[in-house]
Amino acid sequence: MAVAVLASETDFDGWRKAARDFRLAGVAPGAARFVVQGATSAAQGGLFDRAEPARSEPCGQRTGRQAEFRVPAAFVDLAKEVILHRSTDRFDLLYRLLWRLGDEPDLLKVISDRDVADAMERAKNVSRAAHKMKAFVRFRQVHDDRGEAWAAWFEPAHRVVEKTAGFFQRRFTTMHWSILTPDGSVFWDGEHLRFGPPATRDMAPRADEIEEFWKTYYASTFNPARLSVKTMQGEMAKSYWKNLPEAALIPELVAASRARTEAMVAAPAPQPNARFAKAVAPDLHLDRPGDVTPDSLEAVARGVQGCRRCPLHRDATQGVCGEGPRAARLMIVGEQPGDHEDLAGRPFVGPAGQVLDAALEEAGIDRANVYLTNAVKHFKHEPRGKRRLHKTPNAGEVQACRWWLDAERRLVRPRVVLALGATAGLAMLGRKPAVMQERGAPIALDDGSTAVLTVHPSYLLRLPDEAAKAEARRIFVEDLTAVRRRMG
Repeated sequence: MAVAVLASETDFDGWRKAARDFRLAGVAPGAARFVVQGATSAAQGGLFDRAEPARSEPCGQRTGRQAEFRVPAAFVDLAKEVILHRSTDRFDLLYRLLWRLGDEPDLLKVISDRDVADAMERAKNVSRAAHKMKAFVRFRQVHDDRGEAWAAWFEPAHRVVEKTAGFFQRRFTTMHWSILTPDGSVFWDGEHLRFGPPATRDMAPRADEIEEFWKTYYASTFNPARLSVKTMQGEMAKSYWKNLPEAALIPELVAASRARTEAMVAAPAPQPNARFAKAVAPDLHLDRPGDVTPDSLEAVARGVQGCRRCPLHRDATQGVCGEGPRAARLMIVGEQPGDHEDLAGRPFVGPAGQVLDAALEEAGIDRANVYLTNAVKHFKHEPRGKRRLHKTPNAGEVQACRWWLDAERRLVRPRVVLALGATAGLAMLGRKPAVMQERGAPIALDDGSTAVLTVHPSYLLRLPDEAAKAEARRIFVEDLTAVRRRMG
């Protein structure tokens, strides 16, 4: 047995020096042992440069020394990450890979290999721990002989203090700060970055005045409509909560999220600024203080062009209002304008509109007699090269635009409103429906009209299987036919 004594748990230089000597001396993986005592200082040097061996205690028989060999640079990078992992057998795993690379120079490309996959998974865990440390360190204000300073306590999943120190130095260059962890400490005085011994939690400050402001800010930005507890805990695991001041608020915010979401969706849409609306559409009039009511579909269209009630107007070419006869018995509500509609300024003129047109004709409904509109009047998208990819509007954006949809309904007074998809259903019903379960069933609305749900035509376009697409289209046409009968 050959034993190498390393200076610390993250003594990469000491490990690579000992590993190089073991490998050149022919010490097999089962006969090599790496232990951490913290008393030995490892010399600097290249991984496979000729140098004096690290302090070791040889026991057992070694094979003869072999010629010097090389390993891929990717192995060195991988080893630097894996050595930060908390597993006790990480040194052995790395040496086993090093040994095998002598005969298998392309070993790291075989990602199905058990040792390679294990090392890459540990490297990924270390990288994730570094990311979490950057995200979840919370500084608290303290004062020392130099004045204001900041200190934080953190318990990383792996030994990533030195790995992340440069990030905090760049991010908080003008601050004097300390980060204390069970693995070691790091200090920045505005000029020099220093590392210190492990710390305990009682060495860090408990709270400060700024913390209360931070908790207030966190609570005010918590959006219950977008809450996914599983996703949140995937990004912010409960193991980190004990060191996050805002975590004390999370159980209460989660418990109240459903009620807050229902109240937000059910609340009446806020009225637009009366003075702005009058400037955009002069024929809007005031029925009572603070209430602006458009008296024509043209006024609604002009108001939509000047609408600033949510941020979607900033990236859209124009607002896209509805079109169709004032007294249409059927109103069809989609989700939002697409790329084609945004450029043309008209609803349902793109690929989904063509699917809808064909289905309407097959169901015996004349598009010219239908009022077509959308729950949201501006195109929500994200750029991807030269393309603009659709993004689903959130509940707040649907709520902000509901005032315009309600105005269209008051003016058109349709007998039946067909909601295409979940977003249109949310705008009409004040809740997000289960479209596949509720499709085709009549739902009474407060104004005496009837709402009916079905899928959005774009759903048919996304189906990859031709047989499934044909069946879905057949059911879609049946839904439209049933709506035609209900119109009377």
